[in-house]
Formats: sequence, structure tokens, C-alpha cells
Amino acid sequence: MTAVGEPRLLAVSDLHVRHAENADIAAGLHPGHPGDWLIVAGDVDERIESVVATLAVLRERFAQVLWTPGNHELWTRAKNARADAVEQLAGVARYDELVRRCRDVGVLTPEDAWPVWDGPGGPAVVASLFVPYDYSFLPAGTTTSEEGLAAAYAAGVVCTDEYLLHPAPYATRAEWSAARVVSTAARLDALDPDLPTVLVNHWPLVREPCDVLWYPEFALWCGTTATADWHRRYRARVVVHGHLHIPRTVTVDGVPFVEVSLGYPREWRRHSERVGGHFPDLLPRTVLPAS
Repeated sequence: MTAVGEPRLLAVSDLHVRHAENADIAAGLHPGHPGDWLIVAGDVDERIESVVATLAVLRERFAQVLWTPGNHELWTRAKNARADAVEQLAGVARYDELVRRCRDVGVLTPEDAWPVWDGPGGPAVVASLFVPYDYSFLPAGTTTSEEGLAAAYAAGVVCTDEYLLHPAPYATRAEWSAARVVSTAARLDALDPDLPTVLVNHWPLVREPCDVLWYPEFALWCGTTATADWHRRYRARVVVHGHLHIPRTVTVDGVPFVEVSLGYPREWRRHSERVGGHFPDLLPRTVLPAS
């Protein structure tokens, strides 16, 4: 257990503050030490204004806040003349606007220099990544993304991203993901080889956390095989992700992959029954020092 007075690297994801109960939980997140850092691994909300407002409040409390986008931040729902022009932004333009606004409130993004955590469990580079999915986490019995998607549609398992997450100016979400893999790997390759890392991404970087999905076809929207060796290649001490709404730790090659989501109210109530307490009280999760 972390000693009293010791700063920690903390993490949470999938706050989904459009739900009033979740907004109350997000409003109740506070550091236990003035030196605590907070990772927010995506899916704060679907509205840019709400995402930034939530992060701004957290930044006032924590010594550092690092954010990476999830799929919900990148959804574009508003497509009519009466809607706020900012909320009609899509694709890369929407992501760039989120980055700009996060910087305005002092929140670090995947486009900023990655800081080094020098507290307990460090030093380690905390690398906030934005690497989406490319449909390469295939369902059993399929061998191509096209076959996988056909199987998912046939099973009635289709992520809302197919309708709301637009990849412009890329032709497809897979192309956007491929570009992010290349640019992100180049940055990781340039890191000090003597420093370990904490890798942070909304989507899992390996397939293993998806093995317990209730609907296995949903894995198509959960990551890319292009990052399968990054935890080894980039000296990860721990990998942080969200997206699955299945908070747990999976160890791969000796590296803990920590899913830090809150999830929807119906989900965290179910988690509360499992842990025998109020599940949101367990958040944010301590990433470093390791327990």
C-alpha cells in the first residue's frame, strides 16, 4: 500500500460525464498528495466543451494531467446548421481542436512532449499515445478485416464509430490508425533507451484484454496488431488503457496492462456488487508506484 504523503501516478478513463451520476463522480476526483499526477485515458465525453471543462477542473487539482482521446471524443453528432460549429468538427480537425483547447487549460496531450515521472516507481516517461484501431483484432474464423466486419454485422455487433467517428482527411479509420502508428513509433524510437515507459492509450495495445469481451466481434474496434510488441520494444513498466469498460489488470510478458475505466452507471453498479463496495471509490487507479 502507498505510504501516506507519497505522490502517485494515477489513472482513470471512460468517465462519460454526459451521465449525471458520472459527472458527480468526476467532480469528486481529488489527489491524495499535492504531487499526484492524473492520466485521463479517453472517453471523457462526446462534446468538446464538456471534455475540456472536465479536464480543466481536474488540472486545477492535480500537479499534472495527461489526456489521450477515446472514440467518444472523436464522435461528430451535430450535422445541422443550428448546431455549434465546433461540435460539427470531424476527424483530424476535431482532434486538433481538442488538443488546442487542452493546451489552453494546461493539460498535456499526445502531441506534447512526454514528461518523465520522477516520483515513486520512477523515473519513467509517461507517453500519452493516440493510436486507434484498424480492424485487425479479428473474430475467430475470419482471416481478413473484411471478413471480420462481415461477421460482426451478421452478428449484430457494430460499434457506433461506424456512424459517428469520421476519419477525414483520411479515407478510412484504418488509414488514420496506420498513420498514427508510424508517427507514434517514430517518437517512441527517439526516447532515451535507458528510461522505462508508462504507455497510455485509450484502446488496448495488445489483444489479450479483449479475450473476455461478451461480444467477441467487438474486438475489431479495440486496437491494432501493429502495437503488439510495443510494451517490450519500448520498455514499458506498465501500460494503461480504457475502452473495454472491464476494469482489471492483465499481465502480458510480465508487463501489467491496467484497464482504468469507470464506464456507464449500469456497469459500475455491477462492478460495485462484484467488489462489495462503491466501485467509483476505487478510482483513480494507482499506476506508480506499483502495489
